[in-house]
Amino acid sequence: MNNTHTMASCFHPPPSVSTNRREEDSIILFSASNSPDEYSSASSSFSSSPLPTPNRYSLTVANLSYTIHHVTILKSVNFTTQPSKLLAVALDPSSTILINNARISNNNQLRRLCGFVPQDDDLLPLLTVKETLMYSAKFSLRDSTAKDKEERVETLLRDLGLVLVQDSFVGEGDEEDRGVSGGERKRVSIAVEMIRDPPILLLDEPTSGLDSRNSLQVVELLANMAKTKQRTVVFSIHQPSYRILDHISDYLILSRGSVIHFGNLEHLEDSIAKLGFQIPEQLNPIEFAMEIVDSLRDSNQTDSSRSLLSSSSASIENENDDTIAKKQEFRSLFDVAEISFLCSRFCKIIYRTKQLFLARTMQAVVAGLGLGSVYTRLKRDEEGVAERLGLFAFSLSFLLSSTVEALPIYLRERRVLMKETSRGSYRISSYMIANTIAFVPFLFVVSLLFSIPVYWIVGLNPSVHAFSFFVLCVWLIILMASSLVLFLSAVAPDFISGNSLICTVLGAFFLFSGYFIPKEKIPKPWMFMYYVSLYRYPLESMLVNEYWSLRKECFSGGDMGCLLTGEDVLRKRGLDKDTRWINVGIMLAFFVFYRFLCWGILLRKSYSKSTL
Repeated sequence: MNNTHTMASCFHPPPSVSTNRREEDSIILFSASNSPDEYSSASSSFSSSPLPTPNRYSLTVANLSYTIHHVTILKSVNFTTQPSKLLAVALDPSSTILINNARISNNNQLRRLCGFVPQDDDLLPLLTVKETLMYSAKFSLRDSTAKDKEERVETLLRDLGLVLVQDSFVGEGDEEDRGVSGGERKRVSIAVEMIRDPPILLLDEPTSGLDSRNSLQVVELLANMAKTKQRTVVFSIHQPSYRILDHISDYLILSRGSVIHFGNLEHLEDSIAKLGFQIPEQLNPIEFAMEIVDSLRDSNQTDSSRSLLSSSSASIENENDDTIAKKQEFRSLFDVAEISFLCSRFCKIIYRTKQLFLARTMQAVVAGLGLGSVYTRLKRDEEGVAERLGLFAFSLSFLLSSTVEALPIYLRERRVLMKETSRGSYRISSYMIANTIAFVPFLFVVSLLFSIPVYWIVGLNPSVHAFSFFVLCVWLIILMASSLVLFLSAVAPDFISGNSLICTVLGAFFLFSGYFIPKEKIPKPWMFMYYVSLYRYPLESMLVNEYWSLRKECFSGGDMGCLLTGEDVLRKRGLDKDTRWINVGIMLAFFVFYRFLCWGILLRKSYSKSTL
């Protein structure tokens, strides 16, 4: 039997489609029934707490075609779906989209009228179900009062059967972070899109990865919502069971990109009977249709020009481009409320992320105490000078590499970020600012936890001013490393690639820091690495901070007098001037530069992967 699956890339192309795709593969797209008795098993909560119902919108697509890698996926498909219906859609720019018989000319109109639930549940696992919906309400319902947002969230929790798990973490469904069940997580994704109450809801395989019970619950929920709220719900589904078919009235079956059937189940059974086939008892009509798809396609060719378009007397209130431009221009200003919401969310995630919060703080304390125990009370002699240099170099290597553990967290957040920013929840610049505001104080605490034990146990420059600058330097090192990891997480496609990229970059920076190879010995083609190395400037700053106030102090003497002063130590490293604050400025510039690069890359990805 041929594979039964769907293509439901809603208003944006899928990431990849194999070029060796089998031509026999067919696509089934379903729409919900109008029959009231088909919703008897669904939740009745929708009718108990009705929401304001928007205007009814029908969705019509004409000349729907899609080709990728020279493989035709859809070919001139026409269809329409009305309120209380569910239907799956893929879109190519050559298609014509009509909503209430009015042509859609730009994506802003689609975003205003449509909500999109992707196949993967891109949610933050360390937020509770209610927190997830509340933050979505804060981003989407900006003109509503706090009370209205709270009521909207409470209504959705009741309507989608999430009241009992509203204080549970969303989780990821794995062994370490299970959270809510798969069906509940899918309902949370649906609730996030329903926050702004869109008249048209699009879902890409909402039952994917769910067991039969949860799949049935999700379909019942969608069917009941479409019927009682008169929403136009468009969704794709993979191999529906008998019980799921009970909630479906119309079927759009595609083969090789063309329509081979559109109508109810009885119509499909009649078409199969006219071809001389009998449906086996162990198969439902849809499954059997996949086995005789070639015969159905041949018999349907004569009716291929039949239009499925239907008109509607309702009209759509189009928002002109000037209005949209003004809104976008206003949104480009500094949005304090938007940043504050993101800061609040970041703080909760930092506190709840054990591998980031607890591990990072413990790592700083243990490393500080460990290094202090190794370099306890260094002497002020020539051997002590060499040991101090080794301490500074190792500390830099540890501090810069210790931020790699944040990479999987950034990669996970990137999926959520792309989804939320592409639909206009907030701007990427607001995300970057909020990320900075939330992480800077936390990283300062980490720098203190490392600096205090290592500085005083080792016995570095006892000046309070020198200690304060050492803490500042450690803080800036961690901030630079955090920005670098954030930037590389925007570039890397996955954790393995990102980890390899970070290790390679940090290794190159360390090699050309001036610690292993003096500046004079670095080949000219590689000299630029000396100036962009994140190790160079903090290493120089630590050395100057340690010896500048001790320039006249003798670190090695003999019968001939003092052989090595603090000034001599600095001169051997090419440090004749106090460059500490210049280096501070450079380190701050690196911190901002890598975040700016990250912002640019994420912004470009957001535009290229724009969705509803």
